[in-house]
Amino acid sequence: MRTALLHYWLTNMRGGEKVLAELAAMLPDADVFTHAFVPDSVPPFAARRVRETFIARLPFGRRRPQAYLPLMPLASRSLKLDGYELIVSSESGPIKGVRKPRDAFHVCYCHTPMRYLWDMHDEYYRDAGPAGKAAMLLFTGFLRRADLRSAESVDRFVANSAFVAERIRRIYGRESTVVHPPVDVDFFASAAKAPREPYYLFAGADVKYKRLDLARAACERMGRRLVVARGVSDEELRDLYAGARALLFPGLEDFGIVPVEAQAAGTPVIAFGRGGALETVVDRETGLFFREQTVDSLCGAIEEFESLSLDPLRCRENARRFGASAFREGMERVLRAR
Repeated sequence: MRTALLHYWLTNMRGGEKVLAELAAMLPDADVFTHAFVPDSVPPFAARRVRETFIARLPFGRRRPQAYLPLMPLASRSLKLDGYELIVSSESGPIKGVRKPRDAFHVCYCHTPMRYLWDMHDEYYRDAGPAGKAAMLLFTGFLRRADLRSAESVDRFVANSAFVAERIRRIYGRESTVVHPPVDVDFFASAAKAPREPYYLFAGADVKYKRLDLARAACERMGRRLVVARGVSDEELRDLYAGARALLFPGLEDFGIVPVEAQAAGTPVIAFGRGGALETVVDRETGLFFREQTVDSLCGAIEEFESLSLDPLRCRENARRFGASAFREGMERVLRAR
């Protein structure tokens, strides 16, 4: 079956790109389509045939493709997909809005409906500069309508979490199958055994919704050491997970791969009790939840955590539910059932 794999842009290697890499391994003969492609930044695709839209040819189109978001609905529809029988889109942008051939079947693996258009629009607008605010005022309505239209080309939605499935239902009016994204649990479980050190860990990009500010404020108030893992290698991150007392995960995430990686290394997680963390952390077995995104609430959870004794083996066992094999089995069921 001739297959097309679609992704919003391939300019760095983050969670969405790791999902696409697993899909590409499942579908080795599929052609890949995206708005912009930087081969050196996405090693799994460096030797793969990848076709770009006209976004890549615009000024700085490969460096900052997101700047051309208002043009992406048009760019997506310009893709020539005649002859493809199966389309699989990896989506948190507008790439799913392609012109689908009449007899093709379109499966969309949805990381989330675009946050900056829907659930987190007000937060993005508040934090934007003057030019960003002007662009949002000018284009948000158009992009929301385009996003709703693009969902009409999808025959079956797959959500990366039950949390995202609810968003898909509310925004697109569609049901979806939940298949959690793949995590390399074997790699993070292979960390050298070492005594736990008296530090808490924050891992991930310093973007506002991840709430690094909250982790810093809580640790400062309680006199606890906080290590922030940014710009480190996978091996360094693995060792930081393994040595930490616990991972602090104070943001609201669609799924959140970081807590699974930490648990794979045997490290418990103190997480905000909403979003994807509710699906990956077992309360008082592999971690602990706090209920409000406040310093008081997080400090209370840290204090309670320090009175508990959580089993690293239970953390590792829980993480195994999210390995690559589970992802492949889930996606194979979806593709067979189409």
